[in-house]
Amino acid sequence: MAEIVKYPFGEPISMRKAYGEALVSLGKAREDVVVLSADVSNSDYSGMFEDIYPDRFFNVGIAEQALVDIAVGLANGGKVPIANTFAFLFATRALEQVRTHLCYGQANVKLAGAYAGLSDSFDGPTHHSITDLAIMRCLPHMTVVIPADPIAVHKLLPQIVSLQGPVFFRLCRNEVPVIFGDQYEPRIGKGIVLAEGRDVTIISCGVMVARCLQAAQDLVRSGIRPRIVEMHTLKPLDRELVTRCAQETGALVTVEEHSIIGGLGSAVAEVVSDTCPVPVKRVGIADRFAESGPYHALLDCYGMSVNDVVIAAEHAVAAKGR
Repeated sequence: MAEIVKYPFGEPISMRKAYGEALVSLGKAREDVVVLSADVSNSDYSGMFEDIYPDRFFNVGIAEQALVDIAVGLANGGKVPIANTFAFLFATRALEQVRTHLCYGQANVKLAGAYAGLSDSFDGPTHHSITDLAIMRCLPHMTVVIPADPIAVHKLLPQIVSLQGPVFFRLCRNEVPVIFGDQYEPRIGKGIVLAEGRDVTIISCGVMVARCLQAAQDLVRSGIRPRIVEMHTLKPLDRELVTRCAQETGALVTVEEHSIIGGLGSAVAEVVSDTCPVPVKRVGIADRFAESGPYHALLDCYGMSVNDVVIAAEHAVAAKGR
């Protein structure tokens, strides 16, 4: 693996805690940053910011539409608001305000979507966030960023705050492996090649990156050399890197903790259909809802196991010769 990747991975760390710590560091560096919560500060650890900077923290209660609108007002007043609630609530209950008041008005608000994917494990299908990427990436002016581990949270959050305009920052609830080392230097809008290979490119985002790196070990043992790409920015997508990978490896696999409709797989397929048509296999949640259960068991059950990635890569390689 490339030097920026730790393999074997470091011990799992709570992404929620990493996010809370990153907020506190950001608050120290930038006095214009304010944090808002829809009464979830204990859940997503944004309360760590409240403990240090109580005069810059606003709990609006369980009122997600108001959360977005108050954040827009603070942005129009010169602050840089980071609004916090569960990812599915930004993409559903508060969608009108996100679309019209935030994106249409191009307000400088950052949305931190907690408990994304299936990581709200035991609250069931109503709380699973499996369509948020499709919804958020289709909104004009919205930037969509998905960190893969706690290091990525710390590295990407300051960039998000420095970026002008609306951003959706998608966060996992659970403990996740530490993938990256100190040499990891992500840039919004640019994917990162984590491992070189010539047979197939596996493009992933979020917590599935770790599983793709594990799948790469199995593929190498079977004689397939995969290229592994971390695509932490879903929008704007790194079209140049996607096209280059399609040209050089001739087949792609996309892997995401999201429906295979409308998310990373769709975004990548849109690019290669225009620039370099090659086989694209999508790993993610099929067109269905999930159920309650332990987080990693849910990932395995709904098509996102390490073996699912391996099988998709094998099928993509086989499709090159058809």
